[in-house]
Order: sequence, then structure tokens, then C-alpha cells
Amino acid sequence: MASKKESSFLNMIVTLFTVSAFAALALGAVYVVTKKPIAIAKQKKQTKAIKAVLPAFDNLKVVKVPDADGDDSLQFNVASKAGKVVGVAVNTYTDKGFGGRIDAMIGFLPNGTIYNTSILSLKETPGLGTKLQKSKSDFPDQFMGKNPADFKLKVKKDGGDVDAITAATISSRAFCDAVQRAYDTFEKEKIK
Repeated sequence: MASKKESSFLNMIVTLFTVSAFAALALGAVYVVTKKPIAIAKQKKQTKAIKAVLPAFDNLKVVKVPDADGDDSLQFNVASKAGKVVGVAVNTYTDKGFGGRIDAMIGFLPNGTIYNTSILSLKETPGLGTKLQKSKSDFPDQFMGKNPADFKLKVKKDGGDVDAITAATISSRAFCDAVQRAYDTFEKEKIK
């Protein structure tokens, strides 16, 4: 009887190892197969966002710069037309969202005025925090044409000029934080 228990225990270990090894190989294969298409989709989304937040351009130069706080780096997409800079699309972020990190693209004209904004990714509450997206509400429109030098990038509840999304104040504050990070870094770099 003792040998049957050992054999059964050994069989369970071998079976568990076999199933685990198969699952690991399957996961690895899926990762390898999907890695490139995911990267391509992410790049397309970023390219679309750059075009949405800047005026027409014929040349784009990508520059990584440390953010104004020195915590991380931001990607500056410097757009020019006929050799003259027409705007900078700043790939920015905030970790203050209700659902965590929010990635956004903010387009600035050379004088610091916000041309347009676009959300790249977020995990906010559906129906509330997702209203940061232009397709879900007009919240982002209040930033267009504003220069943060004289437009306070804080919700009105905090003494700023931004109308928060009803029941999504944390998400609204987070978006303001992402825009402020982009603007502060833009002003620090003064790319011409």
C-alpha cells in the first residue's frame, strides 16, 4: 500500500509539472505571436494622436526630454512645416487617476497655447472617468486655445479654471496634472 501512495504522489507531481510546462510554453508562444501586432497598434494610435493634436505639418522630429520634475522623461514630437516649428505634441502621463495611470498627448503651439488634447490610455470608471476622452464628452474642449500661463490647470473646486466632470473629480484633477506636467516640461525645454 505504501508504494501505491508514493506512486500516486509521484504521478501527481509529474502531471502538475507537465501541465505547468505546457501552460508556460503556450503563454510564451502567445506573447511572441502578439508582441509585434500590439506594438504596431500602439504606434498607430500614437501617430493618430499626434496628428489630432497639432496643426498640419510636413516634418516630425521625436525628442525624449526629462520632465520638469526630473521623475521621468516625456516624448516631444516636434512638428514643423516648411522648416518652421508649428507645434509640439507632448506624450505625457499622470499616476493620479482614479484607476491609475493616464497617458495623454497634448499639442502645444510654439507660444505655449494648447492646440488640442488626446487620451492614449486610461483605466478610469466607465461612464464617468472615461469622459476625459473627446469621443465621450466635451470635457477636453475647454483646454483648446488656452495658454496655461494664464489658464489655471486645476478644477474650479481647487481654485482653477477647469470645469470638472460631474462625479469624476479625481479623473478631472488627474487630467489637469498630466496637462500641467506637459506644459511645465514644454516651458522648461523651449523647443523652437
